Amino acid sequence: MKSLFKTLLRVTLLLFLLGIALTAGLIWDGHRQLRQPLSISEVERVSIARGERFSAVVEEMQANGVFTSLRQARYLRLWSRLTDSNRRIKAGEFDLAPGSTPLDALEMFIEGRSVLSELRLPEGWKFSQAFTLIATHADLEHTLPDDIAPDELMKRIGHPGQHPEGRFFPDTYRFTKGMSDVQLLRHAARLMSQTLDAEWAARAPELPYASADEALTMASIVEKETGAAVERARIAGVFLRRLKVGMLLQTDPTVIYGIGDAFDGNLRRVDLERDTPYNSYTRAGLPPTPICLPGRAAIHAALHPEDDGSVFFVARGDGTHQFSKTLAEHNAAVSRFQLKGR
Repeated sequence: MKSLFKTLLRVTLLLFLLGIALTAGLIWDGHRQLRQPLSISEVERVSIARGERFSAVVEEMQANGVFTSLRQARYLRLWSRLTDSNRRIKAGEFDLAPGSTPLDALEMFIEGRSVLSELRLPEGWKFSQAFTLIATHADLEHTLPDDIAPDELMKRIGHPGQHPEGRFFPDTYRFTKGMSDVQLLRHAARLMSQTLDAEWAARAPELPYASADEALTMASIVEKETGAAVERARIAGVFLRRLKVGMLLQTDPTVIYGIGDAFDGNLRRVDLERDTPYNSYTRAGLPPTPICLPGRAAIHAALHPEDDGSVFFVARGDGTHQFSKTLAEHNAAVSRFQLKGR
């Protein structure tokens, strides 16, 4: 009986020691496999869809020959479950460089260090142009109908009752593939609000604006009137002086905006005489909304106008303008730079 007991004890001890040895061996092998470089000789892109299970990601990587062995893939799956990191991976496009290990890849997935897509909204674009670009960008998730009404669009992004023109900050946006169009528009609208609020808070004294929205409208006119950075504050000064003395703004870009898609590139006298809410030749004051997406420099200029006494300006033909304080000076400048003696 004692002999049987001793035998069983020895077998149990041997099995226990064997289990420890096997466990230690697995741990050591797992440690080695997870720190061994992946089987890639050039950058390998890994795509993770929103809500995709990590086991499916590993299977896709394995099918693409990313791992050195089946064991390396299995250890990565096991480690992600043991550490609960399989629940913390982010969606996106990830580039694995040669020399990366499975643990490097997992860390990249968890931190969301994905390759970013890019979309640029230029200063001076109309919102319709910006929306077309957003609606056709391949890396965005499109949830808004192409023919969505402006008021419905603004409601969807959390700005009900607001006109979309001028409300989105022109900038280069970098985002993770799969971001929705609504998310991008919300971000652009928030950035414009923050920029306008900051510039409004630091505005020059005694400006004739009733609100920051009016300053945004003026900034959009400044944005369209000149591409020369040194002229922005001077252009703003001209229009503000006109507002103060009750002159019509008489700025072509507002007329063109009012014509809309019917504008063929040629502004005629009949266009200047045809009344629309945006015709600053027939209506006093600012137009009802901005006419484009103004950049921060234009907003700053609208809130810090240059006071040089000019009330007129005319294009020189080289991208800059000739400014005048009197009508006689202005007529002479028009003759010189536009009529060319005709």
